[in-house]
Amino acid sequence: MNVSAWCIKNPIPSVLFFIMLTLAGLLGFRAMKIQNFPDIDLPTVTVTASLPGASPAQLETEVARKIENSMATLQGVKHIYTKVQDGVATVTVEFRLEKPTQEAVDDVRDAVSRLNVTAADVSRRLREVQQDAAGGRADLGGAEQSVRTVATVQTAQELARLDVPLADGRRIRLDQVATVADTVAEPRSVALLNGAPVVGFEVVRALKAGEVETAAGVRAALEQLRQAHPQVQITEAIDFVEPVQAGFDGSMLLLYEGAVLAVLVVWAFLRSWRATLVAATALPLSVIPAFALMHYVFGFTINVVTLLSLSLVVGILVDDAIVEIENIMRHLRMGKTPLQAAREAADEIGLAVIATTFTLIAVFLPTAFMSGVPGKFFVQFGWTAAIAVFFSLVVARMLTPMMAAYLMKAPRKPEPEPRWLTTYARMAAWCLRWRWVTLAATAVFFVGSFSLVPLLPTGFIPPDDLSQTQVTITLPPGSTLRQTTETAEQARQLVQRHPQVRLVYTAVGGGAAGSDPFSMSGVPEVRTAVLTINLTPRQERRGVSKQDVEAQLRQTLEAVPGARISVGLGGAAGNKYVLVLAGDDGRVLTEHAQQVERELRTIPGLGNVTSSSSLVRPELVVRPDPARAADLGVTAAAIADTLRVATSGDFDQALAKLNLAQRQVPVVVRLPAQARTDLDLLRQLPVPGARGPVPLGSVATLELSSGPAQIDRYDRQRNVNIEVELNQRPLGEVEAQVLALPSLKNLPPGVIQTTIGDAEAMAELFQSFGLAMLTGVLCIYVVLVLLFKDFVQPVTILGALVLSVPGAFLALFVTHTAISMPSMIGLIMLMGIATKNSILLVDYVILAQRELGLARREAVLDACRKRARPIVMTTIAMAAGMMPIALGWGVDPSFRAPMAIVVIGGLITSTFLSLLVIPVLYTLVDDLIRLAGRLRRRGRPVAPVTPAA
Repeated sequence: MNVSAWCIKNPIPSVLFFIMLTLAGLLGFRAMKIQNFPDIDLPTVTVTASLPGASPAQLETEVARKIENSMATLQGVKHIYTKVQDGVATVTVEFRLEKPTQEAVDDVRDAVSRLNVTAADVSRRLREVQQDAAGGRADLGGAEQSVRTVATVQTAQELARLDVPLADGRRIRLDQVATVADTVAEPRSVALLNGAPVVGFEVVRALKAGEVETAAGVRAALEQLRQAHPQVQITEAIDFVEPVQAGFDGSMLLLYEGAVLAVLVVWAFLRSWRATLVAATALPLSVIPAFALMHYVFGFTINVVTLLSLSLVVGILVDDAIVEIENIMRHLRMGKTPLQAAREAADEIGLAVIATTFTLIAVFLPTAFMSGVPGKFFVQFGWTAAIAVFFSLVVARMLTPMMAAYLMKAPRKPEPEPRWLTTYARMAAWCLRWRWVTLAATAVFFVGSFSLVPLLPTGFIPPDDLSQTQVTITLPPGSTLRQTTETAEQARQLVQRHPQVRLVYTAVGGGAAGSDPFSMSGVPEVRTAVLTINLTPRQERRGVSKQDVEAQLRQTLEAVPGARISVGLGGAAGNKYVLVLAGDDGRVLTEHAQQVERELRTIPGLGNVTSSSSLVRPELVVRPDPARAADLGVTAAAIADTLRVATSGDFDQALAKLNLAQRQVPVVVRLPAQARTDLDLLRQLPVPGARGPVPLGSVATLELSSGPAQIDRYDRQRNVNIEVELNQRPLGEVEAQVLALPSLKNLPPGVIQTTIGDAEAMAELFQSFGLAMLTGVLCIYVVLVLLFKDFVQPVTILGALVLSVPGAFLALFVTHTAISMPSMIGLIMLMGIATKNSILLVDYVILAQRELGLARREAVLDACRKRARPIVMTTIAMAAGMMPIALGWGVDPSFRAPMAIVVIGGLITSTFLSLLVIPVLYTLVDDLIRLAGRLRRRGRPVAPVTPAA
């Protein structure tokens, strides 16, 4: 059934259908949550094992390796990352994406339980006398009562008067041997706002929630708190939601701008407000119903990926309507009535419109099934684009012909053929006459453009130009909280002198805002400080990018002595390159890593180079005298327990608790702070022995030494992570220079080199996109074969793919833009757009030969004349729709601009070449078909003729 003809005949059902679709789309759009990135479920499980006071080397041997070995046998493990710090071992198991997350968690939990790791049964005298415990059940007075032993005190004064029984039978009051004070725990973190002490809170959204709605809820709660406590000053120091809201507003504005520009193109060519109105209607009716499927069927949110998809296809969505309207206008110029022109034009162009739409769907949909982490993000990209393009087909086949039939009118006077069309017709005829010259010139242009590829930089994601950055300061192991705070303040004062810096929030020893969500981080340390910096908005620092500011801050912060400093958000892609060296021999690994680090510093143009190989902390090593200790009955465990309790307090789970009305306060027993600085006093610590306490110095020696402050492991091997700040240089270019270093080309035996982070994701991305492109080409071919019922002529249409690539590379080269994730998206989009032009040409050539009876050459030239205008119109409409993105208007253009540049550059060359080269390719393929037919007929045996009797 001809859908267009039915809708022209029955307009009311069509109008009602689109009203319902629009209403459903508006409701879906209103219900969709606004997020930065879509929720992705990565099967990654983290195991944290803590043993306060244990050294990294001890934890590596006794804990980390055992956990790693248990994890390595699990099914689907991709990588195991381990970070061993003072008292804590963090093991992160990354599973392959096919592994369900809950199954991964259950497998890891089972693997850990097999280790039989239980807390030691530590008995402390204070805990024995300070407790509230159940004591059984009694039956008194004919009723049942529970028995509870209450042996607790309520204040520090009561605790000081408490009698404590000792092991030898004696009994003392606690305040006779200790100072009991109600105080606070030793500070391990500090928060500062512009240098002033503050209490900092970090709020992150929960799974499936939206950033914008979460921020609105937080601000409402803070307003209530402000009204209840007017003396409390509340300041938003870090706001990662503002860029999300700005991105949403900017993307919606770009959608409107693109739509207006596309409609203006229709007006410029057709000079008819009626035709322009019909075309303008197609755009919102393609976008709005897509929101209904995105929300109610697929559960998508409004995020960077979906908005990106819609902003890219905004120019495409009006294409089908433009093709339909232009064809109807051509039939109106023949003197037909609007009803007749709409019906016949829609019928004539129908197959081409369906073919072009399903070709685009065949291009976009494979990106929804990409593998790896990029595939998790692009599932929403592919489906969103495919849904919107499908609705544009529904509009073009149902609504556009119907509206044209009842709104458009025939022109009052004949319009002369545009001069550019006459010129093009002469050029097309010349190309058909000199076919091999045309192909040779095209081949030269194609090869020349591909020669630019090695000159193009490569990267993963371009760095953003938002208004927030960070400075991470790391002091040497052993640094105190006070030293870190002083260094952070020194850096803050230098940073705040920069004219583009508005506010600095400092977090010492804690805080995770802006950190890389995919990095395998350990526990916070007092020797680390993070300065989160709010810059002036992008619109107010024209000509000065965030990367320029970061480069200036790196140079300024070189004046801070004794600290490792890195500049840039940890979770921002495109900022750093991470090189990993791994091996079993820690000494060889460390020595070679230091050599690699020295050579890395010789590469010009890089930012800071930091390595984990040189992290050595000072240690006080206690070595027991085995003979003396055995003689006095002193065990190594007793020595370790005595030192741990005296210097840092007992394990948290072994501490006695002071019960208050609303909480419990732990009771910590340890030496005064000044006593911990006296080595002679530590030697006098009494250690329990078989015949009574003995001084520590009589059974052990105490000496100052050093050991690793942090041990990193990768896939059950020691590893050294070397981070290189890219400093605005392309990731691929830096990686090539790094891997060419002599120290990496000649690795010692037992040491391997690999990359994690952006470089690993970039390799995975290019592989996934390559497969998606091949799949897209195959899908295009299948669609064309089904629609044209021919296996050979679709090859002509696929030739347009080859013609689109040169312009994309040329545009990247001219604009100095890297081949990265956004430019790869642009290439995929370009594939679908380029095939549209050739489909329109080839479809009419076939139609002119089959229905009009024209010879091949006349049919090709007729197709060139009649399909050139819609091809040029759709090309300009798409380019106009993407021009605001390419020019960087509105929202941060760092991610979107490379896509628009690729598409616009490819559009220009593919349109020009398609109009001239596709007709030539069609005739050559047709010649091959005829030649194959003649050879097939010539090879058939001639049937013998039997004379009549």
